Amino acid sequence: MNTEPKNLTTPAEHPFAHFVRILGKGKRGARDLTREEAREAMAMLLDDKVEDTQLGAFLMLLRHKEESAEEMAGFAEAVRARLNAPQIRLDLDWPSYAGKKRHLPWYLLAVKALAASGVRILLHGGGAHTAGRMYSEQLIKLLEIPLCHDWAGVAQTLDEQQLAFISLEDWMPQLQRMIDLRNILGLRSPIHSLTRVINPLKAQCGLQSIFHPGYQVTHREASQLLADTSIVIKGEGGEIEMNPDAISHLYGTTGGVDWDEQWPPLSPQRHVKPEMLEPQHLLAVWQGRSEDAYGRLAVIATIALGLRGLGEPREAAFARAEQIWAQRLG
Repeated sequence: MNTEPKNLTTPAEHPFAHFVRILGKGKRGARDLTREEAREAMAMLLDDKVEDTQLGAFLMLLRHKEESAEEMAGFAEAVRARLNAPQIRLDLDWPSYAGKKRHLPWYLLAVKALAASGVRILLHGGGAHTAGRMYSEQLIKLLEIPLCHDWAGVAQTLDEQQLAFISLEDWMPQLQRMIDLRNILGLRSPIHSLTRVINPLKAQCGLQSIFHPGYQVTHREASQLLADTSIVIKGEGGEIEMNPDAISHLYGTTGGVDWDEQWPPLSPQRHVKPEMLEPQHLLAVWQGRSEDAYGRLAVIATIALGLRGLGEPREAAFARAEQIWAQRLG
């Protein structure tokens, strides 16, 4: 009978274990990744050089720790290095990954109005990953927002209509796979935050919405590290949509200089939340067949946000937003 141990050779450590260990070494031993480490770790994730168990552990350790600006900048740099996107002139990068559940996605009408006025906008999203929410992808056909599947299609569509939507699955499927782990892991991962920072086509301004307090400053810092111009807000429901019933704080960075603005509510009292979200109501308001007091204010303020991102001061942005909204009806 052979009583020798089955394995006398210590297995080599997986290269990615180093990054998991940095994040998970306990309260005293764990630390943030440096920007370089974050870039290297994300490169391995995107190049499929990581085991599934490591991916899950890495994402949840980041979620528990809360990602730093240096980490997000490093992650974004790794993604950008693998995009293979051509140079496409773009005014606004408009990530849409949260979905709406309290109010209709009025930001989609703001996007359409801005595009009709000549502002070039890229919408991108990651699918309907959370039950009970209404996502951009579910409404772009109804609202006639053009859907593209590659960068060549985006370039042509922007030239023709100033507005294009592309799914994350079509330009960075590895990130989409990580987002889709949400219902397996039980929590959203830092990838949801990362998609807002990437600004894949290096737009003149990247707009971002971060719902949880405190993260707005971190996202602004990440954009500054990437030398991007951006505005970060606590958008309604997590989408880039101004809430006309509340004070809105804008966290901006332009040319490496941070700036802050506080916009007052547009209504003296809060509007009643609708009992049901009816997508057809969005179309009716866009076509002028219906009115919505809350929706109109949300659209005007969100158009003004986009114009502010392109350099217009607040008062001028609101005045022009009113004109842009009225001109949609010809």
